[in-house]
Amino acid sequence: MTYRIVIEPKQKQGDIIHLTSEQRHYLKNVLRLKQDSQFIVLDGQNHTYVVQLNNDNGQIIESLNEQRELPITVTLMIALPKGKGFDEVIRSCTELGVNTIIPIISQRTVLKPSPHKLERWRKIVKEATEQSERQVVPIIREPISFSDALKNTKSTNQNNYICVARKEAKHLLSYLLEETKNSITIAIGCEGGWTEQEINEAVTFGFIPVNLGSRILRAVTAPLVCLSLIASVLEKSHIEE
Repeated sequence: MTYRIVIEPKQKQGDIIHLTSEQRHYLKNVLRLKQDSQFIVLDGQNHTYVVQLNNDNGQIIESLNEQRELPITVTLMIALPKGKGFDEVIRSCTELGVNTIIPIISQRTVLKPSPHKLERWRKIVKEATEQSERQVVPIIREPISFSDALKNTKSTNQNNYICVARKEAKHLLSYLLEETKNSITIAIGCEGGWTEQEINEAVTFGFIPVNLGSRILRAVTAPLVCLSLIASVLEKSHIEE
């Protein structure tokens, strides 16, 4: 097994990777790597390197040409669920290929995140990126109101969907099989779902209501279903081309 770590781009200077104290501790004391042991470094911007441990730093041996990212970009707008459910959502969605996660404060959101939560979420995403051997670290935005998030959404060359329950709407899979543009944004509500006002507002910004089947999914389950469907359809199509 070859171990992987994610670095900041500025840590790479020429062929040298300047490791942080935390990374050195992880490689030497947790993984028990010895001098000249090899590991994989990802800079979070689609570059991957084989690196050899050299005292307190790393020496790049070669670049790897890996491709584990989805063929298009996927943005997830998710109204914050109660408790610690969001931690598992962002971890699993990172594994499934999401590119950007936007925590939403909706009309039915109960959780009011503290400032340190964002730092924790970004750490979880970084760890999930390493575990799933991705080349790109997903971006987690600052929590934002749904109205403001909608105003910041692009409408050109992009598919925008909002998941709804107990309403007449085509299944997300139907749209994925019909047409996929360069990027997808999908909005998912918290417990209790979106209000009628929020759905109508999203529609005015070009979002198409979709459902995920005849059953009512939990707020932490729906994002995983969405990303699984998107990844399955897109990767299958990409392989067949």
